[in-house]
Amino acid sequence: MEISKVIKQHRKLCRYVSEKKLKQSLDILSEMISSASAGDLHDDYNNIVMTYRNMLTYTIDGINDPERNKIYLKLIQSILRLSDRVRQDILSHFSGWHTYWVKQQTEKELRITGKTIVENVDDLMFKSELDEWLKLSQEINPDPESEISKRHKLLIKNIFNHLWLTDYYGEAEISLIKIILKSGKFRWHEACLFTSAITLSTLRTWQTEKLMYLLDIYEDGQEQVMERALSGIILNLHYYNSRVKLYPEIGKRITKMSRNSRFREQCRIIVLQTIRSRETEMLARKLHDEILPQVAKLKPQIEEKLDLENILSKDKTEGKNPDWSEMFNDSQEIFKTMEDLTKLQMEGADVYMSAFANMKHFDFFKDFQNWFVPFYPDHETVNEVYQDEILGPGTNELSEALYKTPFICNSDKYSLLLNLKYLPSSQKSMMLKVFRMELEGLQQLNEDESVIDPFRNFRINVTQYLHDIYRFFKLSPYKKEFEDIFSGRLDIYNSEFFRMTGNADEAEAGLADYFFNKNFYDDALGLYLKEINRKPDEDTLYEKIGYCYQENANYQEALVYYRRAELINRKPWTLKKIGLCLRRLGRTEEALEYYLLASDMEPENIHTIIMTAHCYLDLHDYDKALKYYFRVEYKEPDNLKILRPIAYCYFALDRFDDSEKYYDRLSAGKLTAHDLINKGHLALCKGNMREAVDLYRQSIISDEITSDQFMNIFSGDQELLIALGVNPDDLPILLDYLLFSIN
Repeated sequence: MEISKVIKQHRKLCRYVSEKKLKQSLDILSEMISSASAGDLHDDYNNIVMTYRNMLTYTIDGINDPERNKIYLKLIQSILRLSDRVRQDILSHFSGWHTYWVKQQTEKELRITGKTIVENVDDLMFKSELDEWLKLSQEINPDPESEISKRHKLLIKNIFNHLWLTDYYGEAEISLIKIILKSGKFRWHEACLFTSAITLSTLRTWQTEKLMYLLDIYEDGQEQVMERALSGIILNLHYYNSRVKLYPEIGKRITKMSRNSRFREQCRIIVLQTIRSRETEMLARKLHDEILPQVAKLKPQIEEKLDLENILSKDKTEGKNPDWSEMFNDSQEIFKTMEDLTKLQMEGADVYMSAFANMKHFDFFKDFQNWFVPFYPDHETVNEVYQDEILGPGTNELSEALYKTPFICNSDKYSLLLNLKYLPSSQKSMMLKVFRMELEGLQQLNEDESVIDPFRNFRINVTQYLHDIYRFFKLSPYKKEFEDIFSGRLDIYNSEFFRMTGNADEAEAGLADYFFNKNFYDDALGLYLKEINRKPDEDTLYEKIGYCYQENANYQEALVYYRRAELINRKPWTLKKIGLCLRRLGRTEEALEYYLLASDMEPENIHTIIMTAHCYLDLHDYDKALKYYFRVEYKEPDNLKILRPIAYCYFALDRFDDSEKYYDRLSAGKLTAHDLINKGHLALCKGNMREAVDLYRQSIISDEITSDQFMNIFSGDQELLIALGVNPDDLPILLDYLLFSIN
């Protein structure tokens, strides 16, 4: 049985249903049922088909049935439910996954008791253990090694597995959830686990009632638990976005709850933090590639050869409009310093994912539920530290600091604690000192921040929980058994749920700015295009839309929006962006006009000066290009990079001695492969063929370019070389000699 095929079939069927293509969906369902083992599935399928065919016949015959829409909706729901059941049946029997092994073991134990189905709470296998726990007069925290503690631990695991692996909740689950919420016998961290189990169960099999229970848990308001419930609701409603409209009772309840501004803000926080998870892999790459040495690739083009893009330092290049700085307080380049990382950390970015990815090999993480357990100081893993000779005396401070720190998620806290046992003694002592200092700082931080931000605790709890879930889907040994909900675009802002929760326009505007600031230009673009319809006279929106198109290399569309912005409010920045797009589109003469206009408005702006020079260079007007490059050289006398285009212009003007002087000055730094080629051209034009060959050889053996790349570059330069007096008959001989000398 090809499990991947079944999953794709189910996904396709659900899409057809959302598009109201019921016949096609029924055809797929019929094929899926042929692979299933349960006989009643085929009977249910036949009943659905018969009902639908009757409805179609009545409609075609013109019979007016006032209940038709209700029947149609019920029919759609029946198709989806049956397709979910078929999928679960096939996966249960043929996938070999851990999930279904646990499920089968539970069902086998249930059959041993003489039951085949759990109809009410008394049918639960762990009912006696549950009753025993509920009889206790008050909450206790027994010795982890005691018998009662072991039985309670098993009870928690059984409840988690039952809520997770039950496909459809009935009376038994309703009673169980009420006991969890109302008995007062389960601690907050246990309720957190059960809430995660409901979330996972819903992701596995849709049921409206499960979402309603999560909403009940949210409205119960227990801190740490309610954050998980609302996160689970949002993740599920995004995952099942195509179904939400088909179950109006969900929409009604969400809409009603959205009248509460606190609920709307909490939803916004979760949506933003979920979207923020898209940064995680990019952040890991940036940490590796930019904080560590970065390697840049060269391209054999004129501006690459002369390194035109990097003549000015980054702070002097024209990127995003400086006028937007008030809107984007963190628009500067990130990841360059630890200060930037700290800022990202404070915002909720997952900066520790890559650091802790290799610390999930402990047996602790082989237990499925431990991926979702919140960190708390009394956990048995903390108790293990008491046995350590060095760590033992500081265990209370260590666990308290870990519990209170907002920057590390629960999963990573356990990883850190488990790893501490294996550190050398000196490092253990150092870690204890660090945690003691951390605890002091956190106490002050918590007091200060809670006054400023009323949603601080909610934001911290949500952030840590979403990081936990992210690690489960990315790192757990069971990840292949689950569809990775973090692998797509996570465009929750396009979901039905997002539209239900209130002022979508205001929320979308904030998200657009967030996406723009984090360089997710595709997402920002879609939202800005919607916003521009509401604000057609706002020039900054046209600028940002243009910038999004520019960053996606769609210069034609970028040009359209930059020009619209320029019509509303002419600025040097916009004029230069128009010039950039025109230059990228090969319309250099038009580009030059716009750079000259910008130059009139800010004659001393070095970026404007150098871009004007580049345009003249593109147009082979080397005299004028030199005049502008000289202005840059005057303003930045220590900038060796400006020597490169000056040397090239002198060479193209047949002023070889002047060109050589600048190449000699450039040699004070590191010559690139392209510099060596251009020096070779200069030697060739001066009649020094052997020197030219030697320079060409150096460029190839520099490992910056290959022999083939060199040949392409040389071919593009031949016309200029011949114009400068090189004998064309000498060139093929020179190249062959060069290749022989390399071999």
